[in-house]
Amino acid sequence: MDAILSDGFVFWHWWVLGFLLLVAEVLTPGTFFMWIGAAAFVTGIAAWAIPGLSWAGEIVMFALLSLTAVGLWFKFRPMRRSDDEDNGLNQRGRHTIGRELTLVTDIDNGVGQARLDDSVWRVTGPKCAAGALVRVVGTDGATLKVEPVDTGHAH
Repeated sequence: MDAILSDGFVFWHWWVLGFLLLVAEVLTPGTFFMWIGAAAFVTGIAAWAIPGLSWAGEIVMFALLSLTAVGLWFKFRPMRRSDDEDNGLNQRGRHTIGRELTLVTDIDNGVGQARLDDSVWRVTGPKCAAGALVRVVGTDGATLKVEPVDTGHAH
């Protein structure tokens, strides 16, 4: 460390630091180390292009570039959804809401089965006979909540 402080940083020291920060980026979640690594690379380029730059100047440049890079990342990063927002992840039945299905079995005691594409799903809803047309109105895990479709015929 004394040699670095007395002789100053060599430009490739900054590049090694930048590389190590990029490795840390790969090993940790998020995108924080990447921006500090980029600041180290830019500082290394400046140290190479301006050989008379003092080590204190390099450190100040690195600090300012790091703060600027991280600040810009916070300003321009894509907006994240809040955790309480319902995105339907791991709720494969959600895409079925609004679809009309034909009952395979009667809905008796609130439970039956309906065909959806190439599979049969458990459904819950009011009493209906097999063959009746029902509409999916919600989901409960892997169970579809259905209601009878009004076909418009008077009985």
